[in-house]
Amino acid sequence: MKFTDGYWLKRKGFSVLHPAQLRDSQADEKTLTAWATTKPVRSRSDTLDTPLITIKLSAPAPDVVRVTLGHFLGGVPKGPNFAITEEDHEVQVEAEELTSGRLTARFRASKAASPQNPGKGEGEQWGLDFIAEGKRLTGTGWRGMGIVDSADGEHFVHEQLDLGVGEAVYGLGERFGPYVKNGQSVDIWNEDGGTSSELAYKNVPFYLTNRGYGVLVDHPGKVSFEVASEMVSRTQFSVAGQTLSYLVIYGPTPADILRKYTALTGRPALPPAWSFGLWLTTSFTTPYDEETVTSFVDGMAERDLPLSVFHFDTFWMREFHWCDFEWDPAIFPDPPGMLKRLHDRGLRTCLWINPYIAQRSAMFDEGLANGFLVRKANGDVWQWDKWQAGMALVDFTNPAAREWYAAKLAALVEMGVDAFKSDFGERVPTDVVWHDGSDPERMHNYYTQLYNQVVYDVLVEAKGEGEAVLFARSATVGGQQFPVHWGGDNSATYESMAESLRGGLSLMSSGFGFWSHDIGGFEGRPDPAVFKRWVAFGLLSSHSRLHGNHSYRVPWLFDEESVEVLRSFTHLKYSLMPYLWEAARQAHEQGLPVMRPMVLGFPDDPAVTYVDRQYLLGGDLLVAPVFSEGGEVTYYVPAGRWTHLVTGAVVEGPGWVHETHDFGSVPLLVRPGAVIPVGSRTDRPDYEYADGVTLRVFEPAEGSTVVRVGDSTFTVTRDGTAIRVDRDGPSLPWRVEIVGGPTADLAAGDASWVAG
Repeated sequence: MKFTDGYWLKRKGFSVLHPAQLRDSQADEKTLTAWATTKPVRSRSDTLDTPLITIKLSAPAPDVVRVTLGHFLGGVPKGPNFAITEEDHEVQVEAEELTSGRLTARFRASKAASPQNPGKGEGEQWGLDFIAEGKRLTGTGWRGMGIVDSADGEHFVHEQLDLGVGEAVYGLGERFGPYVKNGQSVDIWNEDGGTSSELAYKNVPFYLTNRGYGVLVDHPGKVSFEVASEMVSRTQFSVAGQTLSYLVIYGPTPADILRKYTALTGRPALPPAWSFGLWLTTSFTTPYDEETVTSFVDGMAERDLPLSVFHFDTFWMREFHWCDFEWDPAIFPDPPGMLKRLHDRGLRTCLWINPYIAQRSAMFDEGLANGFLVRKANGDVWQWDKWQAGMALVDFTNPAAREWYAAKLAALVEMGVDAFKSDFGERVPTDVVWHDGSDPERMHNYYTQLYNQVVYDVLVEAKGEGEAVLFARSATVGGQQFPVHWGGDNSATYESMAESLRGGLSLMSSGFGFWSHDIGGFEGRPDPAVFKRWVAFGLLSSHSRLHGNHSYRVPWLFDEESVEVLRSFTHLKYSLMPYLWEAARQAHEQGLPVMRPMVLGFPDDPAVTYVDRQYLLGGDLLVAPVFSEGGEVTYYVPAGRWTHLVTGAVVEGPGWVHETHDFGSVPLLVRPGAVIPVGSRTDRPDYEYADGVTLRVFEPAEGSTVVRVGDSTFTVTRDGTAIRVDRDGPSLPWRVEIVGGPTADLAAGDASWVAG
C-alpha cells in the first residue's frame, strides 16, 4: 500500500506519524525498548499532545534482531501467529544498541535538543541502523517508520528499510513475475490466480537481498510490500493495525540467510526417495476409469518409462460430492483391489483432495451437525457456489474438525493410498468467525498451514517419518516443513514454462526446499515441441509430474520422439539419485533448496544478479532449460572450466554461452572440482545408492572434497597429480572416473578406475 504523493507529500486521506527524536530507552538482559517522539522536544511544553512511538528490540537467535514498533499498545492480542523458534543465546544490550551474534541494531538519534546543540533532535537525526562486522547492511531513517490513520478510520503501520546501490531483493513467496523484486508492489495475500498473474498461491512475507541480510515480517495476514516502488531507494512493508514486528537476519551469504531463516521457521522434512521418481496423473477433466489407468501404466511399462507414482485427480470422487473422500463406484468399482494391483507393480498412489465440502456431500451434513464448518457471525455456515455447489470450508482451528477430517484421510491410507495432492487452500473468506477466535484477516493466509499440517500428520502417523509426502499448492511461512509444493495452473507455452521457473526460483529464495510443476503445462494441449522441452526441465527439477487439464500427458499421444525424450531424461534422473538425494538431505538439514537460484551459488558474481532462466540443481549442476522449439538457448557460466555432464564438452567461464540443442539434450553442466556420484540403476529412484556407484570427479581441485552417497562417505583428495579416494561405509563395489584436469596418479583401496 502506498501512502505518499511523491517524496514530500502524503496521499489524500492519510495522516502519518513518524519518529523524530529518541526520547528515552530502557534495557534489560535481553531487550532494548526505546520511545520516540513524533516531533522534536525542546521544552516541557513540547511533551504535551505529542504521541510516542514504542520500538522494542529483541533477539530470537544469533545474528537475528526482532523489531516491534507500535503506537497504541492496548489492543487485544490476535491470532494466529507464525511459529518462530527462539534460541537461548547471549545478547548484548547497551543504552542505544542491541547485539545478537554478529548483528547489531543501533539507534541513531540524540535524546534531546539543547541551547548548545540546537540542531539536535530534528527529524533528520532519527534512525535505526543494522550493522554486521563493521558494515551497515540497511536501516530506517527519516520518515521510515510510520503510524498511519486513514480518513475511513483504518490504521496501518509501515517500515522502510534502505536499499543500497545495486542491491537486489528476492523472495516473497512463489511469484511468477521478474525474479528480482525491485520496482514491484507485492501484496502477501494467497489467491488462486494461476501462473500468469501477479497473484500467488504461496505468499511469504520474507525477502533476502544480495547485500547480506534477509527480512521476515512477522504477520500472517496481509502484508503490502513496495520494493523500490514508492521510495525508490527503500523497501517498504506495511500491515493493518497499530503494531508491526519484523526480523532482520544477517547472512552474510544468501545461503547463510536461508539456513538461519529456516532454523527460525522450520526446515523441510525429507521426502521419501520414491517421490523423486516420475509421477503420472489422469489429468483433471479427462474421462478416465480403471481401464484408462491400467492402459497408461501398461503403456509406460511397455516403452521402458519407469513410473514411480500414479495420481488420481479430482474425478476419483463423484461430481458435486467434492470432497466426501468416497470413490465413484461407477468408475472405480474396486478401489482396494485396484490400489493393490498398482502396488504389486511397484507403484505408489496419490489422491487429489481439498478442504472444501460441497453441499451435496455427506460430509457437509456431518460437518454442519457437529460444528466443523466455518461460520458467519450470525451462526450460518459460510457458503458459495464457486468451485463446488454450496461449498463450505472445514474449520481447522477446531481440534474436533481436524480429527474428523484426518480420520477420513486415514481410512484412505489404510486402503492403500500413499500420498495426497492437497489442492487449494487459498479461497479463505474474511467475513467469518473461527472456532478458536482467530482474526479472519490473519487466518486467510495461515489457513493453508493448518490444512497441510493435518494432511501431512496423517501420513506420518500411518507411514512414519521419511515416508510422508504431499503435492501441495498453497503455503505460507513454515509451509516448507510439509513438502512437496507445485507451481499451480500454468499453460502449455514456452512463456508459461519460463514463468513457472521464475515462480520456483522465487519460492526457493523463500525457504522452500522442494518444488515441482506440471510438465507440459496444465491449460491447453502442448505442442509436441513444448512437451519435449518441458520434459527435460521437469525431470531436472526436484520432483517430476506429468499433468494436464483437458488432455492426457502420456508421451505417445504427442509423437514417438516424446517417448524417447521422456525415457532418456527419466533414466538420467534416476542415475543421478545418489547426487539428488544428498541435495535433498541438505534441504532437510540446512534449509538449502534442491533447485537453487544462481545468486545462491555465486553471490560474489554480479553477472548472476538478474539471471532467472537457469538454476543450480544441488550445488554442482547447472541447468538451463530450453525455451524454444529450435533449441536455441543462451545461458551464463561462472568462472572456471565447466563440463557438460552427458557429452563431456568443456565450457570456459565466466561468460555467456549460446548453444543449440536437440530435443534429447539440454545444457547440464558440472561445476569444476565437483564430484558427482552416479548410480547404477535407471529403472527406479529408490535403491541402494552406494552399491555400484561411480564417482565422477570433474576437473579435480587441490584439497579434499567429501561426498555422501547413501550411508557411505567418500573423501576425494588431490595433492599435485596424486588423487586418493577414501571410503567410510558399507563394503560395496564402487568406481571412480576422472574427467578433465591433469594426468593423475590414482590410489584407492578396492576401487576400480577409469581415467578420462
